[in-house]
Amino acid sequence: MSLLTLGTVAFDTIETPFGKADRIIGGAGTYIAWAASHFHKDLQLLSVIGEDFPAEELAALEARGVNLDGLEKREGEKSFFWAGRYHMNMNARDTLATELNVLENYSPQLPESYKSPEYLLLGNFAPAVQMQVLNQLEKRPKLVAMDTMNFWMDIAMEELKEALKQVDILIINDEEARQLSGEYSLVKAARVIREMGPKYLVIKKGEHGALLFHGESTFFVPALPLEEVFDPTGAGDSFAGGFMGYLAQEDDHSLESMKRALVYGSVVASFCVEAFGPNRLKEIDEAALNARKKAFQNLMEVKL
Repeated sequence: MSLLTLGTVAFDTIETPFGKADRIIGGAGTYIAWAASHFHKDLQLLSVIGEDFPAEELAALEARGVNLDGLEKREGEKSFFWAGRYHMNMNARDTLATELNVLENYSPQLPESYKSPEYLLLGNFAPAVQMQVLNQLEKRPKLVAMDTMNFWMDIAMEELKEALKQVDILIINDEEARQLSGEYSLVKAARVIREMGPKYLVIKKGEHGALLFHGESTFFVPALPLEEVFDPTGAGDSFAGGFMGYLAQEDDHSLESMKRALVYGSVVASFCVEAFGPNRLKEIDEAALNARKKAFQNLMEVKL
């Protein structure tokens, strides 16, 4: 069951109250791929990089089962770069620099091997770029998930609404849900957003967990309390990668499977924040995942 992901592969410079990391590997596509690889091995990554991106990082992704046929490399150009500084609460951050570089005029072209994925995750990109991917598919995937952000709501709301008509699952945070819907209550926001097209809505709430809305059903998974949080940058993308990686591996997108996927996405995201960049995602093994899954079970278990 192939899982195709559109997402940036980039460099980040990150400052938090606990340290600083200069020009580390980042990007939504990177985090999604590493997270999904812990559950699924038929992964396809669609993105663009410059000649400055390290070959050893690409080799590491390929060793995890990530197909890079759709990763365009542009000679003489630089990869996307973002720099940010987190506040003490680790929820708010300031963008210090954004260099689009190869993303400035990126128009994804799908290889033939990418045109019939069973599962598709459209990472945070301009809605027009996300639609370019959808329009090149030879058949509709079993499940289409999409991420977006406030920026696209500010400058491309109509294009975003058109894209939403084509997706099954929207994965956004609580601030984005409120802006997209115009509602403060997340329950009301979920109803408004699902009327735009998505059958399922996942609302990420950072350190406060995640919500899944479908029909009249609502499911909540808390975030695991951690002693140390070094870098939340890729947590949301890691969550999405774990979520979709699990669904693709199980080839089951029933509501019950979605609930389990929400837990597994939270499990992977809890590792991501423990180090700068995707380093923790590279280190963890099945035993660590199972132990963390048990910790989530213990956190949620209660007798009434």
